[in-house]
Amino acid sequence: MLVNKILKVLLLLLGGVFIMLQGLAHEVEGAAVSALMLVLLTTLYCGWTTDKSRLFFWFLVTFTFGHLLSYAAWYVPLIEEGEIDYYYYGSNILFITAYLFLIIKVLSLINLKRVFKELSIPIIILFVLDVFCVVIVTDATDGRLSTYEYILEFVYNGVIMALLSVALIDYMYRNDNKSMLFLLGSICVVFSEIIQLAYYYILEDKNLGFIYSFFLVVAFIFFYLQSQNKYTGPQPTYLDMDGQLEA
Repeated sequence: MLVNKILKVLLLLLGGVFIMLQGLAHEVEGAAVSALMLVLLTTLYCGWTTDKSRLFFWFLVTFTFGHLLSYAAWYVPLIEEGEIDYYYYGSNILFITAYLFLIIKVLSLINLKRVFKELSIPIIILFVLDVFCVVIVTDATDGRLSTYEYILEFVYNGVIMALLSVALIDYMYRNDNKSMLFLLGSICVVFSEIIQLAYYYILEDKNLGFIYSFFLVVAFIFFYLQSQNKYTGPQPTYLDMDGQLEA
């Protein structure tokens, strides 16, 4: 228990350091701290979580490798114009894969047939809004990306919007603490990613560094907290009773 508490305090302190470093534009040091935080968070989850989720574990591992790759990118020679930035593509593909693990985790625990039957109109509305938001947000890069980079960013933004929609639908069905924490974490992820995109491609404002890193830290706090809870939703008929409650 002592190690558990020490890890939690250390993670909170590192979260504060990460926010400060990103806000002060010390991105190399920030990348190192974020990678360390994720390694410690994965260790905390694996070592002191009673009911572990396979998919949430792979989310943490994949996201951690994405940040490790982003950190390593600072120590390679500069990419010349026309060359492929494998670190950029690799880290973003890992982040996309990580968020997909979260989406699959939620979808694997609900009866999809009943979901579409009961929430068909909200799902259609969310889909239209997702497409609209993804197009608007990705176009904000204003031609600064190559074709393949634009496609990658489009897919990335599409996945995080899908994560938010899935989290919202899950909360509408379950209406419990676990789904609420997951929804709050997903909202923070979306805010963080949109502000981060603005920080890199639109506005050179250090305050945005503080804001997007703050939302990212808070998002992982919510994700960890939800991982420590079980579903207690008042509507068990919406669960897929053929499976387990933990995917």
